[in-house]
Amino acid sequence: MSRPPPTVAAPVAANDMVPRPSESQWGDIVQQLGAEIAGPLSAALERIHALMSTGQIDRQGLRALRDAVAQAREAGMVSQQLARLASGRLRLSHERVHLTQVLRGVLTQRSRETQSRGIQVRQLLQPIEVMTDVSLLFSLLNAVMDWALANTHSSLEMRLDLTPWPAKARLMCRFAHRSLDLGSAPSIAINEPPESLNSLNWRLIEQTALTLGALPLREDEAGITMLTLEFPQVVVEEPGTQQGALPPARPDRPELNDPTPSHNSKPLAGCHLLIVSPRREVRQEIQNAVRHMGLIVDAVSSMHEAMQFCEEGLPHGIAFEQSLRDADFDRLRADISGEVPNFSFIEVMDGDQQTQLSTATTEHIARISRQNLQDALPSVLLFELSKAL
Repeated sequence: MSRPPPTVAAPVAANDMVPRPSESQWGDIVQQLGAEIAGPLSAALERIHALMSTGQIDRQGLRALRDAVAQAREAGMVSQQLARLASGRLRLSHERVHLTQVLRGVLTQRSRETQSRGIQVRQLLQPIEVMTDVSLLFSLLNAVMDWALANTHSSLEMRLDLTPWPAKARLMCRFAHRSLDLGSAPSIAINEPPESLNSLNWRLIEQTALTLGALPLREDEAGITMLTLEFPQVVVEEPGTQQGALPPARPDRPELNDPTPSHNSKPLAGCHLLIVSPRREVRQEIQNAVRHMGLIVDAVSSMHEAMQFCEEGLPHGIAFEQSLRDADFDRLRADISGEVPNFSFIEVMDGDQQTQLSTATTEHIARISRQNLQDALPSVLLFELSKAL
């Protein structure tokens, strides 16, 4: 008599043995956070003092000042996500998620960024479904991309497959963290990985993966880094299998046992919103409405600036003022939609306007009145940006 095949791969995974981060580990993360924020800000302050004393700054100095502020800003954004993981208030959902499709969506979203940096991404992805929290999975995959793109010297290889029994989904990210053309450099320089590999972005990957119940394994050898993430709850497609079953209860991790939708206070933490408006007060109103959501927010004053902004990398959504519906907007929308068909556009309108989601408009653009921003924009963004997850 044959046994029915399991819906979810073996309940006991290697990461079941991994303890949750201790207070001392979180203390190390806070100390690292201080260093990664203070360092760039100190460099920026030095350049500002130089500008004040000389009254002059060249293009290279401006670029260095911008980069220093951007580094400190990025560290602050990562700290928000780490604080969210450390809060103990996360309630994870367990949904059937097509891991391959989510990963491909992230790679598509980041394709402009990889192309502008001259980085080739090789994809070897098997079709795999898992039971997990989709919003946290999305954050994890973007954190992996942030970390890998900041450290690679050539290309990325993304591989997704299944391990032998007991089956687990295995995502591998491989890249060269040092230039392969080292000439006569001493061997110790080749064998020692750079400190940048242990950045806050790496800490975010570790803690997000452990919160999801996925084991992060990293190997740094001979200039090559290999990150492996194992997802133990794999949905198995076999005749007679009951689909969508939840994994066994985890008494040691109560936040993993809730089958209801996610109760995360910041489910879009790490998502990137671009605001486009010629009026400073409108830009500020939009920012104030989403301040509590943990979003990365940038703002520009014209569609031409928005097109320049998007050349190096796409945000996850664009909120724009109605007055900017012009030929530049049409070109920007056609360009982005050609790469990311479900990309989110939210039009902010003056006067009385009923809030409409993109699914309710013929152009598939969400609309919201300026006077309703504070009350309705968070919900609209939650729906619109979640379409890509």
